Amino acid sequence: MKHCKKCLLPQSYPGADIDVHGICNFCRNKDKKDDLYSPDKLKIRQDDLAQAIANAKGVGPYDALVALSGGKDSIYLLYKLKVEMGLRVLAMTTDMNLPDIAWDNIRRTVDKLDVDLVTIRPERDFYRRMFTYLLKNQEGGGAVRTVCYVCAPLFESDAIRLATDRGIPLVLAAYAPGQPEPERMLYEFSRKMIENFDWTPPELKNSGLFSPRELERFWNPHAYPQGTKFPRYLAPFHAWEYSQEEVMKKVVELGLIIDSKHANPIHSNCPVNWLLMYSDLKNLGYNPYNPEFSNLIRSGKANLTYWKFALPVVNFMIRNQLLLGKNVKKTFDWLGITASDLKITRQAGTIGVDPSLKRG
Repeated sequence: MKHCKKCLLPQSYPGADIDVHGICNFCRNKDKKDDLYSPDKLKIRQDDLAQAIANAKGVGPYDALVALSGGKDSIYLLYKLKVEMGLRVLAMTTDMNLPDIAWDNIRRTVDKLDVDLVTIRPERDFYRRMFTYLLKNQEGGGAVRTVCYVCAPLFESDAIRLATDRGIPLVLAAYAPGQPEPERMLYEFSRKMIENFDWTPPELKNSGLFSPRELERFWNPHAYPQGTKFPRYLAPFHAWEYSQEEVMKKVVELGLIIDSKHANPIHSNCPVNWLLMYSDLKNLGYNPYNPEFSNLIRSGKANLTYWKFALPVVNFMIRNQLLLGKNVKKTFDWLGITASDLKITRQAGTIGVDPSLKRG
């Protein structure tokens, strides 16, 4: 498949429009569009983040709650907050059948940093049924978008609920620039989303496959008495300078992650991630994380040479279910489905929390 020479974006990605020189539309118009991570905008967020942290100190039993996934970014964020900034931090993770590599990273980090950890362990069968339903009923954006737009709000809901219940004023998440999509969050979840809206995905509610008790896991501020104080939910890497390569290097140097393999972004805390990539390669024709890495490359936050070699290798493993790609078959077996079940049945943009929950 044809890829952009500058950022590796595949031709099949909507709007790529790679020209005769091998350059995609996004690279050609890089300087023409509004840069969400320009120095001026980063400075505004940096000032706000510094003030938010100052305001949070000493307010509750902890200054901040960090959503810890076991990946390099959340581990590095925990280090910066605890060691470099001296905050009283509570770490939280949701165990939805996390892979061993994520647990290795989590245990090593919380032990070394001496940080309290809360682990939330929902019923595994709920996740199995949810993943199965979503993969059989994907929206036009593919498997990663379909599953992540439901699964991420669950993880975020756990963090907001825990912070609210314990009186912690800040939730800090290690989303890298471009994560999640800006329409959901850019630096901060809007107060409207946290204070006014039930996050229960309509498609899960309407499916009839999930009990009211199961759906109560999604954030709903109306479950709390009027006047309850809810935390701010911020993404510091949307404010600070960010380099994927530097973060990978730093967490290993600090001894928080044992080696570069464990820090590699091709690994994930998501138990179905390899199957999601397989599905999108099958249905969309490209790796779903390719656009994310291309955006980081385009903005100088990821290494072009690294991904030029890594992406084809990862895609080969996934398509042929070899080496790490064997996780595709393991997930098929866990969910009890086959490749023929991986279907797009809805238009793009019809998944996740209520569509009115936009940034701002």
